Amino acid sequence: MPTHTLPNPQAFPKDFVFGAATSAYQIEGAVHADGRGLSMWDSFAHHSGRIADGSTGDVACDHYHRMESDVALIQSLGHTAYRFSVAWPRVLPTGRGAVNTRGLDFYDRLVDQLLARGITPYATLYHWDLPLTLHEQGGWLHRDTCRAFADFAEVVARRLGDRVHSYATLNEPRCSATVGYLEGRHAPGLQDRGMALQAAHHLLLAHGLAVPALRAHTRSAQVGVVLDVKPYYAADSGADTAHTVQMADGVFNRWFLDPLFKGHYPQDVWVAEQGHQPLVQDGDLATICQPLDALGLNYYTRGHVVHDATLPFPHARELPVAGASYTTMGWEVFAEGLRQMLVRIHQEYAPQRLYVAENGAALDDSVVDGRVHDPLRVRYLQEHLQACAQALAQGVPLQAWLGWSLMDNYEWGKGYTQRFGLCHVDYATQTRTPKDSALWLRDFIAQHARAR
Repeated sequence: MPTHTLPNPQAFPKDFVFGAATSAYQIEGAVHADGRGLSMWDSFAHHSGRIADGSTGDVACDHYHRMESDVALIQSLGHTAYRFSVAWPRVLPTGRGAVNTRGLDFYDRLVDQLLARGITPYATLYHWDLPLTLHEQGGWLHRDTCRAFADFAEVVARRLGDRVHSYATLNEPRCSATVGYLEGRHAPGLQDRGMALQAAHHLLLAHGLAVPALRAHTRSAQVGVVLDVKPYYAADSGADTAHTVQMADGVFNRWFLDPLFKGHYPQDVWVAEQGHQPLVQDGDLATICQPLDALGLNYYTRGHVVHDATLPFPHARELPVAGASYTTMGWEVFAEGLRQMLVRIHQEYAPQRLYVAENGAALDDSVVDGRVHDPLRVRYLQEHLQACAQALAQGVPLQAWLGWSLMDNYEWGKGYTQRFGLCHVDYATQTRTPKDSALWLRDFIAQHARAR
């Protein structure tokens, strides 16, 4: 018998939606089909030498050719919402200019299929697949990329309009900037702190420019952004560690939340980043800080850290937690952190609405006699949905939970070595097999529907 408290479906509002999330490069494949241009991830995967298994997203889950059956799979699992991303180079092959109608048609059909099956569409406009042409012209280090992104947003909104329930401009600008421009583990594979902060600022500026472009072609769709968030905890009682926790929180969380909701960068981190601060032009922060209809949060784990002066700023060394469970990504399972971040962001930043845009666990999964038994993921879902229920009870305006991911897929620098999916994918045959976690979630969603 489980020792944790199971979530109560009736703890969620009647109009609450449950579903799953994906992103274009991770599942679509078909990188040369129907006029799609190349993205910086196509180049990075093929040439960087930094993908764990040497793989690429050329085929991935072949979702581009299997979209209708995948939408039927979503429906069969009882999901009432689905988050997908629109591949910028599929719609605008060079990032700007003439629209590739066949590429845009794909997302038009996807939205129609979802609506026909009673599934609420959540669309993300940028999930890291910057058109290669724009990258070669400077990418997110170049201010003109921000305007190109706003034009892309307008193209998509003009076609999809209010059929999409919720538009997120960006997915995880922190990860785009930090992992891509500082750590070098993701495209474009650079390692420069100043570049990372400039890229972060331009990503936020692109968001700000895209918001009015989206609203010009929608009336009822919710417009927002998706941030990855991570609470930090001190692993010892030292004053240096307490300061490190504050700085790590500032770098990971407040550097993005503060400009979006308060119109300024966090002063403590800005001062600490002396010599690396981005160039911010007059009016930029007003453009970034616009009213949002909804904020999406991606949550996976916490930081359990001590101060280590030998490491770069913010000098945070992560330590394992005795007795804790970990996923195959090396991330501690810590559901309390999700409740904490939902409540904190509600209280400190007061977004009009919140939704969990990603939440999930990578585990070692295999098909045995047609089934995938993943009890650790079942427990993970139960604990994190319970955290959502607790946040709702504390007044958080939470409207959706979207699990990562609908299916196993291309996990960026980890290639195909990590399985986050609710559905197992046999990449040789492209067979999808719902895991026990998907079946548990299906039953939970059905209980919620019956309680309405």
